[in-house]
Amino acid sequence: MINTALIAALVGGTAALIYAIRKSIWIHRRPVGIEALQRIAGYIAEGAQAFLKREYTVLVPFVLVVATFLAVANTGALRLQSVSFLLGALCSAAAGYFGMKTATAANSRTAMGAVENLETALKVAFTGGSVMGMTVVGLALLGLTAVMAAGIAIFGDSLPALHGTIFPIMSGFSLGASTIALFARVGGGIFTKAADVGADLVGKVEAGIPEDDPRNPAVIADNVGDNVGDVAGMGADLFESYVGSIVGCVILGANVVASDTLRIRLAVLPILMAAAGIAASIAGTFLVRAKPGKSPQAALNAGTFGAAALAGVLMFPLAMAVMGNGTFEDGVGAIRVAMASILGLAAGTAIGLLTEFFTGTDTSPVRKIVKSCDTGPATTIITGLGVGMMSTMPPIIVIAGAILGSFSLAGMYGIGMAALGMLVTLGIQLSVDAYGPIADNAGGLAVMSAMDPHVREITDQLDAVGNTTAAIGKGFAIGSAALTAIILFSAFTQSATGGVPFSFDITSPKVLVGLFVGGMIPFLFSALAMDAIGVSAFAMIEEVRRQFREKPGILDETEIPDYRACVDISTKAALAKMILPGAIAAISPVAVGFLGGIAMLAGLLAGVTVTGVLMAIFMSNAGGAWDNAKKLIEGRKYGKGSDAHKAAVVGDTVGDPFKDTAGPALNILIKLMAIISLVIAPILKTYWG
Repeated sequence: MINTALIAALVGGTAALIYAIRKSIWIHRRPVGIEALQRIAGYIAEGAQAFLKREYTVLVPFVLVVATFLAVANTGALRLQSVSFLLGALCSAAAGYFGMKTATAANSRTAMGAVENLETALKVAFTGGSVMGMTVVGLALLGLTAVMAAGIAIFGDSLPALHGTIFPIMSGFSLGASTIALFARVGGGIFTKAADVGADLVGKVEAGIPEDDPRNPAVIADNVGDNVGDVAGMGADLFESYVGSIVGCVILGANVVASDTLRIRLAVLPILMAAAGIAASIAGTFLVRAKPGKSPQAALNAGTFGAAALAGVLMFPLAMAVMGNGTFEDGVGAIRVAMASILGLAAGTAIGLLTEFFTGTDTSPVRKIVKSCDTGPATTIITGLGVGMMSTMPPIIVIAGAILGSFSLAGMYGIGMAALGMLVTLGIQLSVDAYGPIADNAGGLAVMSAMDPHVREITDQLDAVGNTTAAIGKGFAIGSAALTAIILFSAFTQSATGGVPFSFDITSPKVLVGLFVGGMIPFLFSALAMDAIGVSAFAMIEEVRRQFREKPGILDETEIPDYRACVDISTKAALAKMILPGAIAAISPVAVGFLGGIAMLAGLLAGVTVTGVLMAIFMSNAGGAWDNAKKLIEGRKYGKGSDAHKAAVVGDTVGDPFKDTAGPALNILIKLMAIISLVIAPILKTYWG
């Protein structure tokens, strides 16, 4: 069965990469045609690739230090964990770079497609996004398969070998993915929001020029940020979510109370389900077909929900084929395991729809913010904060229901299958998510290259749909983060205690200290990220003001802005400011584990999971609601330049770091701390005896 799973994973991962390569070639072969469009798109691509190269260069020493620590701290075969860690980091970085490189080529082609019609533009934008989606799932599954196959070839496929050596080595791969993801999210988020805030406050509010106006010196940096933050950053985020859910579920499957044969089968079932999910995602991409007169949302929904339905159908025969008539614990069989994964898929969809309700264009929460804009920025911010806080309740109820429901179906393994179910069709989920920044960039390019206004009207239709897809994508990311953190937490306790059932007294001083410190970390982490954006945005604002002051010809188009200076400000700020938040996330579980013991570390993980999930929902939804309130005002009676519009721009500016930096990064924070705890669990077990 293990060999079958590895072959299926190899086929699935390879198919995803072949799909991505073919679609990337198709994108690059499409003509751009307009010299100005090609030139400006080149600026964006050059800036995005330069930033990623510099970011990865900064991360190399950190990655090497962690790899060295794993090699020195571990003993025997577990030293291979350092090699697995390096492979996970490499695969994550490669997925982000390749996906973003295609996205920066697809933006100008999408604008050219809009010259023809909406259907062509949608096809190009979605195809560009699908390269990111399939690259992520392909490299993730192939990387995990390589680690597991190498481990089995060296140490065998017995249950003791899996438990004692292979699974800990696989957790190193997950740690590498999480490390790159956190820095990519924080670094990319600081870059994009520094540019966005500077472009909005000076360009739109002070100078009164439209969004994406080529006279704005920060406009190129703003578009570069869309790619490094919302394409490469989001890709790295979901890469590590996908890997973490598979690794956690594999470990839980091998720890159920059952025969050795069934435990091995349950351990490989998540890998087979991930391969089936890739097949469903590829099939779903062929359902994305825009039709004249139909909303692009309908085409994207057809692919997303079609893939989900196909994956759901595949879960039952797959579970039955793997488990047969075998049962574990209290008579849990294949049907209940499959139902747990379906429950996770349904919960993820529900969270996405709830996120859309609180952040979508023209929904009642967003209209409430629009109304508050009439009385100025203060009421706009107050109302947006209230909407964000209120938005935490429904998703938490759904997450709680998914936890209880999946646990009642198949115990902790059921929670793992629910987490995997949320991400089983990640290939197409991320394709739809990455489509949004491409469409957004296409609109900016259409304005900057002076294309016909009809082109911008088409790209605006695509961009409006992209806001919704981004909201749904964040819902899946938050829900999967909560469940993945829980299964990694459970895997940590089992690894730290050698499989002995673990419980801790919440009134224990050590546990309480862990809870408080863990609960505090998301606030500290968010504060550092927000402060970084504030400092870098200040520098950006000063630079844009300087250029307007010293080059008055910019506004009447007799002088050209210095775009590179703004790109350089965002790059330097992002690279300098991303280190401290990432270091806190990496060092905290290690320090607490060695100083306070396993119980204190368990409290730390519980505290950071609770406040991290709540803060992520609050910040992401508040920021999304402010963003769409601004867009709603721009399209209605108030118009651009009115007092209500200026208040909405301020609210959107406040919300940008919420939804695109601190909020999404918290998803990674809680999983990174859990996976670090899992990796060091064998070391802590030896250290504390």
